[in-house]
Amino acid sequence: MNMIQMMQQAQKMQKKLKEVQDELANTEVTGKSNGDVVEVVMNGQSKFKRIKLTKAAINSENPDSVDDETLEMLEDLITQAMNNAQSLAQSKMEEKMKAVTGGISIPGLF
Repeated sequence: MNMIQMMQQAQKMQKKLKEVQDELANTEVTGKSNGDVVEVVMNGQSKFKRIKLTKAAINSENPDSVDDETLEMLEDLITQAMNNAQSLAQSKMEEKMKAVTGGISIPGLF
């Protein structure tokens, strides 16, 4: 295989990798707790999207005592905290990877 063929093959692979990354970014997966009282949605790249709580998750003894506003506020706070933690983890990973790669961006690595 000559150099031109290798470069063409690398470009095809890079394009395919980008397509797969885009597909995964648009794929949603849902995890549920026992009893389905907590539901977490992530994309195919493990990026946290949202959380859904039932009133029973907050107060299993008396779910009716939990109002909708409290439930929504908790969902929002948990979502914000999860996204903040994920962003910080991503930044740390990129920082460490740049140190290893000498600042060279390797597609698909980060």
